[in-house]
Amino acid sequence: MANYYSDHPELEFYLNHPLMKRVVDLREHFYEDKDKYDDAPVDYEDTIENYKRVLDIMGDLAANIIEPNSEDVDIEGPHLENGRMKYASKTVENMEAIRKAGLSGVAQARRYGGLNMPNVVFSMLSEIVSAADSSFENIWSLQSCADTLYEFGSDEQRERYIPRVCAGETMSMDLTEPDAGSDLQRVMLKATYDEAEGCWRLNGVKRFITNGDSDIHLVLARSEEGTTDGRGLSMFVYDKRNGGVDVRHIEHKLGIHGSPTCELVFKNAKAELVGSTRLGLIKYVMALMNGARLGIAAQSVGLSQEAYNEAIAYARERAQFGKKIIGFPAVYDMLATMKAKLDAGRSLLYQTARYVDIYKGLEDLQRCGRTLTPEEKAELKKYSRLADAFTPLCKGMNSEYCNQNAYDCISVHGGSGFIMEYKCQRLYRDARIFSIYEGTTQLQVVAAIRYITNGTYLNIMKEMLAEPCAEQFAGLRERVAALVERYEAVLAGIAGESQEKQDFIARHLYETTGDIMMSLLIIADASVRPDLFGKSANVYVRLAEADTARHKAFIASVSEEDLENYRAE
Repeated sequence: MANYYSDHPELEFYLNHPLMKRVVDLREHFYEDKDKYDDAPVDYEDTIENYKRVLDIMGDLAANIIEPNSEDVDIEGPHLENGRMKYASKTVENMEAIRKAGLSGVAQARRYGGLNMPNVVFSMLSEIVSAADSSFENIWSLQSCADTLYEFGSDEQRERYIPRVCAGETMSMDLTEPDAGSDLQRVMLKATYDEAEGCWRLNGVKRFITNGDSDIHLVLARSEEGTTDGRGLSMFVYDKRNGGVDVRHIEHKLGIHGSPTCELVFKNAKAELVGSTRLGLIKYVMALMNGARLGIAAQSVGLSQEAYNEAIAYARERAQFGKKIIGFPAVYDMLATMKAKLDAGRSLLYQTARYVDIYKGLEDLQRCGRTLTPEEKAELKKYSRLADAFTPLCKGMNSEYCNQNAYDCISVHGGSGFIMEYKCQRLYRDARIFSIYEGTTQLQVVAAIRYITNGTYLNIMKEMLAEPCAEQFAGLRERVAALVERYEAVLAGIAGESQEKQDFIARHLYETTGDIMMSLLIIADASVRPDLFGKSANVYVRLAEADTARHKAFIASVSEEDLENYRAE
């Protein structure tokens, strides 16, 4: 029987990374739960085995329930009834299977009924679900909104809401509005304090809200009258049980049909403040979005895997001119490129997830009353910065690779890929949103560029070049070292350029950074498991050499005067 976890040994490989010991120790608070809960692990080895069991359960559900339901979900989709969103019938079936398997609240603490899984494992689960049906992944993974309540909510809010999420209730993050998409400072949904009732009231409209008729909402709203920027925004939690919010419209989308995207009308809806006023955007949403961006990276890797699976399966069966098309160089070049991008992107995903887990684990020790040692404070600072630098690379590069892999999957299928009966057309439609929502690739470039120009990524590259490498990949790494030298020269060359020119070439610098970083990561993985990653390392480094050469040539060719040719009339 198929299993989306055990069928892909790459996932178990990332559970064995050396940093996982630190991740697990911190996540388990050094196994303090072992005497409180029957299902709590007693040591590192026990914890890893527990992770594998959970991943295996999800792999089974994904392969044998969620994926078989995906076509029906895509066709039926959610619908609107009397101001309420109703899921597609097979989506309801998926949700019930998840609840019965105990796979809600997987990242939440055991005291709330969760499974206490780290981001690494949550990302694996997200990848698995996305491979089966990326639209259902949007519904399932929004349970991670509970992280915001855990990090910034009151004790009473944690006790009241997080157990409900762990029991299977759904969540959403209500951020965007008709006039506030990427520019969330323009949010105008009004929050006013009701003195008589001792609560906040929300009034206004939210648009493009994923899973917008969920049980529990996190809502960004303007609490400070007279303000027009991010400093007047606060975060609120809204409970659907209290009423006051109707679904006005469900969007008809190109893809991810099973994921309801709603327009919501708030009419004096009762809500609670999360944390402090004025910090909604500048602190809470930023934390929420970073987690969501890691989630989209995992979603992208999952769909990339499924696109590759579909493409190679078709190429092995389809015959033309008397032979299987997988034997044609033009086809196996495409397949090898898809696999290399998938493997390199996955390596970046789990490196980023480990960084997030370490700094979040240290923060949680503080939250639970532990005073960090000077060494732990330095570790917190280091991994927080690494996570902040890697997240925009991870989201942007993986979502773009996913789009390309879905496109190439159709190309491998030829004319059949354009026929609706084949899954590859749905993968292509679903993938398109990944480089748009939770911050477009252009916004990921904006988030990453300061780490490019201040030398952060360059220093990381040099540190990675100093690490051990298997002899069989030493030649590849020397080639990447040459790319790093050229990268350093490019950075030195643009240092005196105008801000407009630096902004103009930022995408080229960003993609060059991603190419080199993923080359180093995939070589490191191949050094440990050449059987899993050796081919992809060889293919990806060649791709990176070609791609970085193109970007270098473009950057060198553009002068300040040339910018006039690119400006819109």
